Amino acid sequence: MKVLVIEDDRSTADYVVAGLKEEGHDPDHSASGPNGLELACTRDYDAIVVDRMLPGLDGLSIVKALRSSGRDTPVIFLTSVSGLDDRVEGLEAGADDYLVKPFAFSELMARLNALARRSPLRREETVLKVGDLEMNLIARTVRRGASEIDLQPREFRLLEYMMRNRGRVLTRTMLLERVWEFHFDPKTNVVETHVSRLRSKVDRPFSGEMIRTIRGSGYMLNTPA
Repeated sequence: MKVLVIEDDRSTADYVVAGLKEEGHDPDHSASGPNGLELACTRDYDAIVVDRMLPGLDGLSIVKALRSSGRDTPVIFLTSVSGLDDRVEGLEAGADDYLVKPFAFSELMARLNALARRSPLRREETVLKVGDLEMNLIARTVRRGASEIDLQPREFRLLEYMMRNRGRVLTRTMLLERVWEFHFDPKTNVVETHVSRLRSKVDRPFSGEMIRTIRGSGYMLNTPA
């Protein structure tokens, strides 16, 4: 699962993020309410774990904003507040579950797995959009503006991963693991070659660069500056 953890307490955040990684999941972390809400609204997650009390914007407001925007990502509240009224308020705001601190990671994982089993009942995303770039996952088509872009299967998969992680730096290792399913370095320039080909189709015929090289780090796809 791809999980967003919105938690300002560093020790709790490290505990949850480390546990998720050990279980083979892909966590993102935010330590503030506004940044957490931005991530939750602009990226695709299988679940969100959010603290009730956060700097800048509290967890309750984050969940209300998510639900009002039409996002139905499952949410688990983490909180030190154990009163019945507080739990009811959180659930009525749109949260799917509630876990009181201190908690065992095994219980959090069990609750996340339970939410994941319910996830097929949610509406699956079939179209990805970043600026004027649009990918239809059912028809397997890509368009930028009014122009259709012809991609090879691996190029399509690479672009899909970039679009699902818009605004995020993607390292060469991440791309090898997620797009090629290589869990080792093949010692080739396969990533660089495919990114170059993708640029020639997605960027060069159009005004505004979307695929950017982040020197020393990797690549990022975002709307043109």
